[in-house]
Amino acid sequence: MFPDADYAARLDRARAVMADRGVGALMVSVGADLPYLAGYEAPQLERLTMLVVPAAGDATLVVPRLEAPAVVDRSAFEILAWDETDDPVAIALRLAGSPQVAAIGDHTWARFLLAMQERSPATRFVPATPLTAELRIRKDDQELDLLRRAGHAADRVAARLVSERFGGRTEAQIAGLVREMLVEEGHDVAAFAIVASGPNGASPHHEPGGREIGDGDAVVVDFGGRLGGYYSDTTRNFHVGEPPARYAEAFAVLRAAQDAAVEAVAPGVPAEEIDRIARGIIAAGGFGEFFVHRTGHGIGIEVHEDPYVVEGNGRPLERGNTFSVEPGIYVPGAFGMRIEDIVAVTGDGGERLNRSDRDLSIVE
Repeated sequence: MFPDADYAARLDRARAVMADRGVGALMVSVGADLPYLAGYEAPQLERLTMLVVPAAGDATLVVPRLEAPAVVDRSAFEILAWDETDDPVAIALRLAGSPQVAAIGDHTWARFLLAMQERSPATRFVPATPLTAELRIRKDDQELDLLRRAGHAADRVAARLVSERFGGRTEAQIAGLVREMLVEEGHDVAAFAIVASGPNGASPHHEPGGREIGDGDAVVVDFGGRLGGYYSDTTRNFHVGEPPARYAEAFAVLRAAQDAAVEAVAPGVPAEEIDRIARGIIAAGGFGEFFVHRTGHGIGIEVHEDPYVVEGNGRPLERGNTFSVEPGIYVPGAFGMRIEDIVAVTGDGGERLNRSDRDLSIVE
């Protein structure tokens, strides 16, 4: 369930961006844009659900009648329930009003988009994300509070893991434990739990499996859940017994890079500069070739959304932006490590939404 919000104001802002970009209708289906604008998350079904926002006129949520009882009436849009014998594509096109340009949600099923293109050849359909990202990229106080609560719930999981025994358990067992803790600590659902031990740590998105964790293993644990429609995402590092010198050296470099990158967060700083700072420190420490991904991604209703902290994104950071700062070092065949916190841009700097200990944890 998504919380009450000023959905009418969000729709008004959407129309303002539409007018600025010459878009005659915004049409969003499954995906994160729909709950942001309407407070309703459509199930992944073969039946069309679509919020149609014309440049002029009321917004309407077109929804299968059997799903309509799940929609909370937000008084910001009309609800039109269609029956099994109706043609929902025709209904959506009629409500859109034959615009010259329609922005369609990126996750809309291809079958529906293709049908719309065939039936409305005079309309040019463009991706909605460049438009909706402008709305979602700056979080309001309510959104920040939900992200903060989710982040602190994840912190409590990280704190509990320090006292757990890793040795003798499989990656999958630790991942299951993390998922249980995420819900116990306040998340509505556990979204993901990456547990990568020993050489598996060199794969950033390793799927936890049956490998038994043993003495001398480094373990990367990346996890998050959803609370009130908004996500947490954090990564902490564990080592079974004292780490060897090479690992300790790499971790010291990684910790310095993550701290410096977070410290640099402030309004007006280009997103790519945060990436450059982290990457520069890791390269200077001799591990540059082992940092294989961007430094961060935005987070909110989606785990990955704008802004992306990567070379080439020169967009200045703004108050209300929220994103991960998560540099990593991945040495093939040996180990991996990543430190990840969610950071919110404030009026004069950045606020870590994760406060758990980010030092290496020595476990049994």
